[in-house]
Amino acid sequence: MTPRKTKVAIIGSGNIGTDLMIKILRLSDTLEVAAMVGIDPDSDGLARAARLKVPTTHDGVEGLIAMEHFDEIEVIFDATSAKAHIANAHRLAPYGKKLIDLTPAAIGPFVVPPVNLDDHLDAGVDNVNMVTCGGQATIPMVAAVSAVTDVHYAEIVASIASKSAGPGTRANIDEFTETTFHAIETVGGAARGKAVIILNPAEPPLIMRDTVFCLIGDADEDAIRTSVKEMAEQVAQYVPGYRLKQEVQFTPVEAFEPVHTLLPQGAGPVTTKVSVFLEVEGAAHYLPAYAGNLDIMTSAALRVAESIAEAQR
Repeated sequence: MTPRKTKVAIIGSGNIGTDLMIKILRLSDTLEVAAMVGIDPDSDGLARAARLKVPTTHDGVEGLIAMEHFDEIEVIFDATSAKAHIANAHRLAPYGKKLIDLTPAAIGPFVVPPVNLDDHLDAGVDNVNMVTCGGQATIPMVAAVSAVTDVHYAEIVASIASKSAGPGTRANIDEFTETTFHAIETVGGAARGKAVIILNPAEPPLIMRDTVFCLIGDADEDAIRTSVKEMAEQVAQYVPGYRLKQEVQFTPVEAFEPVHTLLPQGAGPVTTKVSVFLEVEGAAHYLPAYAGNLDIMTSAALRVAESIAEAQR
């Protein structure tokens, strides 16, 4: 017999929600899209869902709850905005659904699949947060360095094409930086973190580029190179366009600006800056290939949902 698929709903019929829907329909043997939820009846996402025979509502969360088959839905993705997710989570709380939050609201624990997914598959965790696109791309690299040696400070710079930043992304810039730097610390393992996002207006649009800087003491450079390479391969299993742009670089701290202002109190001696350069090309399921920032979010959310579904069987 064919195993029963876990029914899911997607709140948010914009770029991220629509790309996620298409990924599930094309790639998943575990999940079934049982509802696409929006608030704009004329959105392309709702129209596309209807053409693909996915049940839709343009009445938001209230419309989802009113759906005849709502009780059968086990997992709900929220691809709206940080403020909207807070309201959505509160409204859905009485129904016992598993929520996967693709906004920077950070109500639930941060999840970055190759780093800590197994820690959050417990049935008692009802709301997990996918951090941000920059977080999904860079936190694995911070964690890879942290697995070898203490990371006293980590800074990430995420550069994305301006055209790939929709209204939701632009409305969440402040939440992006705050959520990402917290996750750099709590998931990546850095003693102190910082996050920067750049909306690049270049034409033609450039694909997502990410830079990770880590300040460390004396450590085995070959072990760090190996750890970073292995982590990149793990991410590429669910985001095929994820890749290192060049070899990991190690620079003596004397070669650049003083670092004492960046370090937390009590930090150990810092001798080296580790630099990791990444590129994320999207799969172009719904959006252009340059929108790797959206692709890594939906791909990571899909990986989490499938893992949750399999753990609960």
